Amino acid sequence: SQGTSNMPQTLVFFSPDGGDPPLPKCLCSQIYCHGELLRQVQMARLYQDDKQFVDMPLSVAPDQVLQRFSELAQAHNFSIPQQELQDFIREHFQAVGQELQPWTPEDWKDSPQFLQKILDPKLRAWAGQLHQLWKKLGKKVKPEVLSHPERFSLIYSGHPFIVPGGRFVEFYYWDSYWVMEGLLLSEMPGTVKGMLQNFLDLVQTYGHVPNGARVYYLQRSQPPLLSLMMERYVTQANDTAFLRDNLETLALELDFWTKNRSISVSSGGKSYVLNRYHVPYGGPRPESYSKDAELAATLSEGDHEALWAELKAGAESGWDFSSRWFVGGPNPDSLSSIRTSKLVPVDLNAFLCQAEELMSNFYSRLGNDSQAEKYRNLRAQRMAAMKDILWDEEKGAWFDYDLENGKKNLEFYPSNLAPLWAGCFSDPGDVDKALKYLEDSQILTYHYGIPTSLRKTGQQWDFPNAWAPLQDLVIRGLAKSPSARAQEVAFQLAQNWIRTNFDVYSRRSAMYEKYDISNGGQPGGGGEYEVQEGFGWTNGVVLMLLDRYGDRLSSGTQTVFLEPHCLTAALLLGLMLSLLPQ
Repeated sequence: SQGTSNMPQTLVFFSPDGGDPPLPKCLCSQIYCHGELLRQVQMARLYQDDKQFVDMPLSVAPDQVLQRFSELAQAHNFSIPQQELQDFIREHFQAVGQELQPWTPEDWKDSPQFLQKILDPKLRAWAGQLHQLWKKLGKKVKPEVLSHPERFSLIYSGHPFIVPGGRFVEFYYWDSYWVMEGLLLSEMPGTVKGMLQNFLDLVQTYGHVPNGARVYYLQRSQPPLLSLMMERYVTQANDTAFLRDNLETLALELDFWTKNRSISVSSGGKSYVLNRYHVPYGGPRPESYSKDAELAATLSEGDHEALWAELKAGAESGWDFSSRWFVGGPNPDSLSSIRTSKLVPVDLNAFLCQAEELMSNFYSRLGNDSQAEKYRNLRAQRMAAMKDILWDEEKGAWFDYDLENGKKNLEFYPSNLAPLWAGCFSDPGDVDKALKYLEDSQILTYHYGIPTSLRKTGQQWDFPNAWAPLQDLVIRGLAKSPSARAQEVAFQLAQNWIRTNFDVYSRRSAMYEKYDISNGGQPGGGGEYEVQEGFGWTNGVVLMLLDRYGDRLSSGTQTVFLEPHCLTAALLLGLMLSLLPQ
């Protein structure tokens, strides 16, 4: 058994050979994914955000919509006046959000245990308010999406879920991992199991987890954290039966990355296989159509399709967008230089290395030693490749590898330390080297959070924005270390991030998807849309940090300013505090 799947079978299309997914074979894809109707509406810029149009359900069947649009376009020689286009949409489409209904999780309860661990009364009250937010972020898909999937861009999910918030009314792949961590602290394993089942159903139907639960996201995935989600749920709920039922589906998801996102890299006469983000499909992203078309207009026509494929790969990385993907291009500060698929990313390979370890453990637990050994060997091969291709001994960190230029990208990103978080390194001394790397890069001098990069490009995954999941990568990466010094720096970084989030919440009564750390901590900016409130993964990371350090964190106003020479003092203070009677 692979769990009960209620996915609309009209959209099944992944091929048995595990090849890259084409577009869904339903007529709705000619409305939401590509085609003249999509082009005309998005290029008319009827909405401030292109995502609004592709999220609108149809009022009638797609073949009728396409037929009537064809008649309208021909009547106006394919140049439809704006008012007539608006009238057409009003007649044939429904308002955004009609297919979803609010949902209060049935396993939500008033006072989860972890709140008692938070000693600062202001932080405890705040954590209680974040726990309340799960009720605001809960959604359930209406049954008509199952009976008429062709009328919706939303992919049907049989179980309710928690969304990020704001413009993101559907669930997203990598966001959901940090959401689930928060939900497990809130003692809501039933909600987590339902969300996991939704992801497993997607893998069963499409052969991979799409970027998010929309047909226009099906061509791309997002950072692969499904095995980790399963591990966290099974550990907390002790639900071995669920693991047994779905282990082959987890393997199928990893196969997608092996078959479609692998790349051979050579170094010193040795050849290795690592992974990259790569979406070999042109055409603008439907949810950002006009922006992608405008950007393409700055290049020669022959370069448009390659640009659009690289933008989709950037979206698959979760870092959409960042100078991290422009490095080595003709203009390293410009989105038009994006070359995501030409880089071997540290974090993607750390996530896959961790997934291979988890799969080995899962198979061992269920008594399948040959499969356990297979994944153990895959992990060992990847560790050797990461050590040889991505690790830099002199700098003390891992770096993305530029395939075309044959060298590492030595810029700072928090993802450079992802192998610590994922447990994918063999030398215990690497943690201390990584700590020195943070000092040498001046990262510990930022008061309000760890910046996403040190380049200011106007993109949202660059300076001065800081993102919750990236704080987690660094903080937990250091905290796992046996080194007391690394653990103390992890705590100080957690304290800084908690204060930023708490201070902004105190002023605005809202949590945000990202924060600007350049000026005292504000909601973040830049990128393709206004900063969004909610916010799933931000809440999850805050709850994780409050759970881990609740006996020490303070809501006070003094943020920690960590100069390298202050680390010793901070360490001594931490040790003295830990020796005091509790």
